[in-house]
Amino acid sequence: MDLRLTLFPVRRGRIDPTMRIGLDGAWRATRTPQGPATTHITSDGTEITVEAWGPGAEWALEAAPQLVGASDSDAGFVPHHPVVVDAHRRFRAVRLTRSLAVTEALVPTICEQKVIGKQARRSYAGVVRRWSEPAPGPAAAGLLLPPDPKVLCDVPSYDFHALNVERKRADTIRLACRYAHRLDEAVDLPRDEAYRRLTALPGVGPWSAAEVATVALGDPDAVSVGDYHLPNLVSWALAGEARGDDDRMLELLEPYRGHRGRVLRLLALAVGGAPRFGARLPLQHIADL
Repeated sequence: MDLRLTLFPVRRGRIDPTMRIGLDGAWRATRTPQGPATTHITSDGTEITVEAWGPGAEWALEAAPQLVGASDSDAGFVPHHPVVVDAHRRFRAVRLTRSLAVTEALVPTICEQKVIGKQARRSYAGVVRRWSEPAPGPAAAGLLLPPDPKVLCDVPSYDFHALNVERKRADTIRLACRYAHRLDEAVDLPRDEAYRRLTALPGVGPWSAAEVATVALGDPDAVSVGDYHLPNLVSWALAGEARGDDDRMLELLEPYRGHRGRVLRLLALAVGGAPRFGARLPLQHIADL
């Protein structure tokens, strides 16, 4: 298995202070039901080794197989489009992760709503650095824990504004953290019920729920409807059309129902994206308003 690509969705960009993936393996800081933990995961390609530190170390070790995709199964997945067939062959070593950390995945997802990814990653990194603390384990890892939901739910919206997060997203983060215990229960719910639990929170729609389900729940059928790039990617890869909308994306993915999220992951790895036209969108400096 490919450790770096499997864990790529868990890490929120290269500047994510809670996770590092390098030549020495993957280091990840997390908050577990038993307390903070740091895990160090290494792989020789066929065997996975995991070490853990902190009050939540035992829980993190027990959850590690799901984190690296041991519970992922592609049973029933039959690739038939040439691009999907090729991607499935080339990336057989990539598994779908299941972090079991719903609120932990939701906070950066909210930061990513309606803004450019680079900007969202900077905002989340700023949130972590301002309202968190060092993770347990070797100091050389240099990680910070994801912020405690109990802390974030009391942060005023104007403090988020300074990190380029306007009031609407700030209020959604605070509300999510206030109900973190209820959101985290989604890992034990049937798929449809888990999605209902997530989208019952004001400010969390189908796109956010699917993004969280991809990382925290390991949902192989998660489709982020409302994404800016995905419809174009799917339309280009599967139909040779440079632009598409959500309806077209869902139409092209329908033959893979049950594994649509898996197909999206494979297309992102194999194709990357659709052709771009025109200038890139400018970064929005909300903090200056």
